[in-house]
Amino acid sequence: MILFCDTSALVKLYIAEDASDTVRRAADQAEAVAVSRLAWVEMHAAVARRGRESPQDQPALDVVKRQFAMDWKQFVVLEVNQMLVELASEYADAFSLRAYDAVQLASAVRLRDQANTGLRFACFDRRLNQAAGLLGMEVLNA
Repeated sequence: MILFCDTSALVKLYIAEDASDTVRRAADQAEAVAVSRLAWVEMHAAVARRGRESPQDQPALDVVKRQFAMDWKQFVVLEVNQMLVELASEYADAFSLRAYDAVQLASAVRLRDQANTGLRFACFDRRLNQAAGLLGMEVLNA
């Protein structure tokens, strides 16, 4: 089983939040953890936002950024190309998704369709999870 993490789930691997334990267990049980190339910038943006909101946490957040950079090579990273963004645009329209959410979903669907094993979609956005479910994907339940 491959665990595809959108950024909301990826953050939970590095920062203790509600459902972090669920995501960590799923990642530990997975054959691989997959992410979209966009997760790099989204993760850094999320960590930077946390730092602005809680400046006292900045030293710990610096550690998170370093650990994430070291772990990046361990992830299956899905590239964004024209075919993928065209699929994502269909999903954005069909499911009323934000642009990056649609790219995350399209990346997971493309991987699911190409993988020789099952795929579980980890996300903490209600609309995105609903879309994934409608597309027949197994969604990680927190």
